[in-house]
Amino acid sequence: MDWAHLANLGPRPRLVLDTDRGRVVIEMDAESAPQTVQRITLTAAQDLYDGVPFHRVVANFVVQGGDYARRDGYGGPETAIRSEFTRVRYETGTVGMASSGKDTEGSQFFVTHSPQPHLDGRYTAFGRVVEGQDVVDRLLQGDLVREAHIERDR
Repeated sequence: MDWAHLANLGPRPRLVLDTDRGRVVIEMDAESAPQTVQRITLTAAQDLYDGVPFHRVVANFVVQGGDYARRDGYGGPETAIRSEFTRVRYETGTVGMASSGKDTEGSQFFVTHSPQPHLDGRYTAFGRVVEGQDVVDRLLQGDLVREAHIERDR
């Protein structure tokens, strides 16, 4: 963990995604999910999310992207990070880390279209959409993140 990196970002940095359908701003919770926020911010800082498609879109459930390695939902970084389960509920616009089991999170994330209580406590919830939920709801499979960047906590 690079605590200095997180301290520099502040407790609630933002991930800004400029997509084919518009801008989505995600406020992240570095206090509840520090490893996850560090992974997301470093991935974005290396421009690895740029040009990556949303490979999974399920109506009234989630949109999922972040697979910069293969771009098909089966890739990610070589090293996984630990799960950081919180008490955050999966409401509309909650952002979580995709995983294939405990402690397997990499770079893929998902955003909920609607409340999904069956996900509570099962996936690392690290943020919420504060701008652009309408954009999330219009995303289609194959739409791209044109550019991703991080904004420090205001």
